[in-house]
Amino acid sequence: MPGTWKTRFRAILIATFAMCMGTACSGGSDESLLILVSNDDGVGAEGIDLLVEALRAEGYKVVVSAPDGNRSGASDWRGPSEFCGDLSVGTATTRSGYPATAIDGCPADAVAYGLAELFPGRRPHLVIAGLNKGPNLCDQLAAVSGTAGAARTAARLGVPGLAASQAFPLSLLRGDPDFASGVAAVVAWVQEHEPVLMRRGMPASVMSMNIPSCEAGEIRGVARDMPLSSDCDRALDLQNCLSDVDNPQTDIEALANGFVSVGPIPVD
Repeated sequence: MPGTWKTRFRAILIATFAMCMGTACSGGSDESLLILVSNDDGVGAEGIDLLVEALRAEGYKVVVSAPDGNRSGASDWRGPSEFCGDLSVGTATTRSGYPATAIDGCPADAVAYGLAELFPGRRPHLVIAGLNKGPNLCDQLAAVSGTAGAARTAARLGVPGLAASQAFPLSLLRGDPDFASGVAAVVAWVQEHEPVLMRRGMPASVMSMNIPSCEAGEIRGVARDMPLSSDCDRALDLQNCLSDVDNPQTDIEALANGFVSVGPIPVD
């Protein structure tokens, strides 16, 4: 590849975003949502595979650009570096065989590359980072989360970002996340916001979504506009989907009491 992708990124970004700010790019109106999907668990992870297949089933146009391996805890770090990688780019597939771009880099690198190189002529309506294995709650964990870092990178480059994480049912070390519930919650969020996304009316902000894995009972609903908790002590608590606690006040309280927690996180 001649030159570095960072040099190409700057030139493409300026040209593309100049055409696209606030409207669909030239060449006609959008027919369906165009979504860039990334993650921090790696392109071969189960969560991103299930999410991509569900989004495709809804008729959305999906492009995948993700790290070539697990980069959890990478925040919004950028390579090349010993931790992120050398930023080499290769072709890959998800577990179900959907074509993907794999970056030897951190989640932020994968999103930046995807926006610069994989959307000729127009930008996507949305970037989704996920579906992550394990919750990303409270201000400290959101700051170090590679899932959140990928979504923040999207917002900084002018595209709304959704960071989606599926909680564990038992503990950090035991139990499989209920990815089916997480996928359903993400698809429902996209459907709810589809009209404003289609007209490119959503600001370039970041939303964080954390979904319970209920061992008993069912998800109790969606708790919206949940602020990040300033106390991370209960961030890995089990989810009580039989709870009768209503009106949670933070993201941790919402998830612990069986709600899908959705709320903004800072871009910077």
